[in-house]
Amino acid sequence: MNMGEQVLLSGDPPIELVLKASARARRFSLRVSRLDGRVTLTLPRGASRRQALAFAEEKAEWIRRHIAEHPGEMRPLPGQAISFRGASLPIVAAPGRAVRLVDDRIEVPARDPERTPARLAAFLKHHARLDLVEASRRHAARLGLAHGRITLRDTRSRWGSCSAQGDLMYSWRLIMAPPGVLDYVAAHEVAHLAEMNHSPAFWVQVARLYPDYDAPRRWLRTNAQNLHRYRFKD
Repeated sequence: MNMGEQVLLSGDPPIELVLKASARARRFSLRVSRLDGRVTLTLPRGASRRQALAFAEEKAEWIRRHIAEHPGEMRPLPGQAISFRGASLPIVAAPGRAVRLVDDRIEVPARDPERTPARLAAFLKHHARLDLVEASRRHAARLGLAHGRITLRDTRSRWGSCSAQGDLMYSWRLIMAPPGVLDYVAAHEVAHLAEMNHSPAFWVQVARLYPDYDAPRRWLRTNAQNLHRYRFKD
């Protein structure tokens, strides 16, 4: 058996899953990713492929229920909608060469619709940079500190980070969240300029910059998978 092997369980619907061995695992365990719906079955040492598939068959209905709860990936195209600053806005094909925010919709060039996802990603990154630079500067000024370089990435494991040199990194997908959520993440990372840890002293700094930080933290825990469901690359 090849570890990392992809297998298909028959049924309605069929289930794609990945078999993964772990020397530390003591039993079979299943995980359905909240980000992309990937199903991973971890095997303990000495378990066979046959045993793994038998276990998966026993848990097939449980797997299907969890997959059904996952929103699934979406490639944003005209006729669909995308989240922008917390609002679900329709994507509308229109004349012109640039993506534009017009009233309560996002207009994209009607020409070459297959390029729409890439165009939307560039649009989102542009606005994410504007909002995150402004928020970072504002929070840093309140602490009387200076931050370093700001970079944007498409990260899944974290929404932001602060280096020992004071450089800030953010996920540009934060522009799809409500403004208060983006502002909280900026406050969180800027607070690390004063406290490079997550000690009680650090959370005092966060509360100083964003007093009601529990609400946006809960929002991110609940809605992270919705921000990551959009697929902008082939």
